[in-house]
Amino acid sequence: MRSSVNAALGALFIVVAQAWHASADPLEDGTAAYRASDFATAARLWRPLADEGNPHAMTGMGDMYREGQGVPQDDKEAVRWFRKAADQGYARAQNSLGAMYYAGRGVRQDYAEAAKWFRLAAEQGDASGQNNLGGAYLLGRGLVKDSAEAVKWFRLAADNGHEWAQYSLAVCLETGDGVGKDEAEANRWYLRAALQGHPKAQTRVGNRYEHGRLVPQSYPEAAKWYRAAAAQGDALGQSDLGSLYLRGLGVPQDDGEAAKWLLLAAQQGEITAQSNLGILYQQGRGVPQSLADALRWYRAAADLGSADALRNLGLLYVDGLGVTQDYVEAYKLFSLAADRYRASQTEQRERAVANRDRVAAKMNREQIAAAKKLASEWRPR
Repeated sequence: MRSSVNAALGALFIVVAQAWHASADPLEDGTAAYRASDFATAARLWRPLADEGNPHAMTGMGDMYREGQGVPQDDKEAVRWFRKAADQGYARAQNSLGAMYYAGRGVRQDYAEAAKWFRLAAEQGDASGQNNLGGAYLLGRGLVKDSAEAVKWFRLAADNGHEWAQYSLAVCLETGDGVGKDEAEANRWYLRAALQGHPKAQTRVGNRYEHGRLVPQSYPEAAKWYRAAAAQGDALGQSDLGSLYLRGLGVPQDDGEAAKWLLLAAQQGEITAQSNLGILYQQGRGVPQSLADALRWYRAAADLGSADALRNLGLLYVDGLGVTQDYVEAYKLFSLAADRYRASQTEQRERAVANRDRVAAKMNREQIAAAKKLASEWRPR
């Protein structure tokens, strides 16, 4: 599993709440139409109210212009409506306006301005604003980076039931970023977010069950959570589900099903899936055997720094399979693989070193020097 906060969060997930609470008949009818995806009717009902200054209707018009629902898509028009409602102190509009500044949609991108509007919404108790302000503090965008302050806002939003905040809080608790490290509490928040359908949290819960991390070890339970995340397009969930099918753990062993999920993850750039997919193509398991496809996926993963892919690619260069035999390239790849295996991966590292030493025996001094130079100059993409 990815352990760093940045890897887990990637970038600030800007959440724009769309919870509707009607208070008058036209507003209620517009809300019902919006919920039924009858956006043209919602726009017709809300526009007169928005023109009269109703903040709920103005925010609804902003939402529809932002998404192109029932009206032509127009970010500037969305900003105009959000600003009108935000200036009245309407929390949801303040958060939405902040999101537009954060993304640079309809306005010049301005993280400081985004953080200002997030704070105004957050201080009124808006869960999405609290989550987004927490993310801004965590990443230091628009204000001074402060992980402890980020955790404070994540926790407020998490307590308000915000699934992204629950996930972000869990990541901070797992890594000890801005808060004391507490894996048991992290697990609780991952589960709460997962039960709300958060795909990344579902993958984390699946990982806990696969490895028995403070929960009873259970491959079927892991598969259940990975599948839920994978169905929502989460690349790591797809990769982990494919790995279970590859090994027949918690699910029937099925190379074809493994290949299906690994391909979906690999196409999203998931490094482990790319490496494993290369193996399937090389061996013709679940897919037609193809050295060209094996090379393509090994290279994709190797370029990102996968130790397994670097080693497997090196083996192809040793034997000249799908490529011109090249001991210098093979030595470089084995060296890189050995350096990139974790301290706990002793067996894999020793195997890469042995591969390098065997190919070195076939090389002269100048070739080894050239290979070492290439390895020292290599950087992952």
